[in-house]
Amino acid sequence: MAETTARPKYSCPACGAEANWNAAKQALVCPYCGTESPASAEAVESGGEIVEHDLVRALRGIPDSERGWQAQKTTVRCQSCQAISVFDPERVAQRCDFCGSASLVPYEEIKDAFRPESLLPFKVSETKVRETIRRWYGGRWFAPNKLKSAALTDQVHGIYLPYWTFDAQVYARWRAEAGYYYYETQSYRDAQGNLKERRVQHTRWEPASGDLQHFFDDELVAASRGVQAAKLRGVEPFPTAELIPYDPKYVSGWVVERYQIDLVAAAEAARRRMEDQVRAMCASKVPGDTHRNLQVKSDFSRQTFKHVLVPIWMLTYRFGATNFQVVINGYTGKIAGDYPKSWIKILLAVLLVLVVVVVLAALFGEQ
Repeated sequence: MAETTARPKYSCPACGAEANWNAAKQALVCPYCGTESPASAEAVESGGEIVEHDLVRALRGIPDSERGWQAQKTTVRCQSCQAISVFDPERVAQRCDFCGSASLVPYEEIKDAFRPESLLPFKVSETKVRETIRRWYGGRWFAPNKLKSAALTDQVHGIYLPYWTFDAQVYARWRAEAGYYYYETQSYRDAQGNLKERRVQHTRWEPASGDLQHFFDDELVAASRGVQAAKLRGVEPFPTAELIPYDPKYVSGWVVERYQIDLVAAAEAARRRMEDQVRAMCASKVPGDTHRNLQVKSDFSRQTFKHVLVPIWMLTYRFGATNFQVVINGYTGKIAGDYPKSWIKILLAVLLVLVVVVVLAALFGEQ
């Protein structure tokens, strides 16, 4: 069930309307009269401590005291892309913020979602984002001219995405066969029967072993279904060193995606990623020129996690029969996305390459 506690209103001191977080001014601003609450920035910054939660304990069950949004929210699921969006009850959702579909249905949770521990507030303003998108499209040579002239930036909207972060201390022991290259000169006869010499590489194998210690700090795992994983990787990293304590003031007026990759699945993904990195670090410690039969045994301790929210600006649009998605990091401004290609421009590019090849072949043929 959705959280039913009274929702804080963060009223404007001038007109009494509800103030929302403004990325450009980094403060709570009234959307009606434009008044910035004098104490808003200080109030937002006065959040609590960011706590790292014990992963082993949490996997046994997250207590109810750590669930909920601390504010009344409405939750819907998109029947097209399956994203679950959470927003203020006053907002009327007509289309999915992720794919543009109008197929939205109410979503009732068996248990409230685990409350975010911390977040990165929107730092890049909407005006800056629109400029970034225009420049990005301007650099896409294969994009149709009609796309570049269309007012696609009118559809830009900001969303908070869910992430999990994981910490762990790792002690690993490794052993392998270290290979050292050496060379011998061999005689051979070529196709004409001439006697020649060549250097032949060989490998001398020796046993090797060692250990290492490493601390993983804030290994990020995206918990979003609404944004494609490849696009998120394109706008990462999100600077977790600058996280601030979660406060409902920051998400006031913004859509938040509810995590759909739960703690168990995220922890397993983080563990696999850490083990891959530990194996690579152990491989780099094997002496010699190459190695084989690397075996690694890792012990994990001090395993903790956080549930955090990160800001993105998003542009979802339909061109022809295909949906396209552009994502901008709401904290750093990094952009990633896809766009339609003009078959006419692609054909012209291919023809140009063919012309260049023919001309070069003619020039070299005359020499």
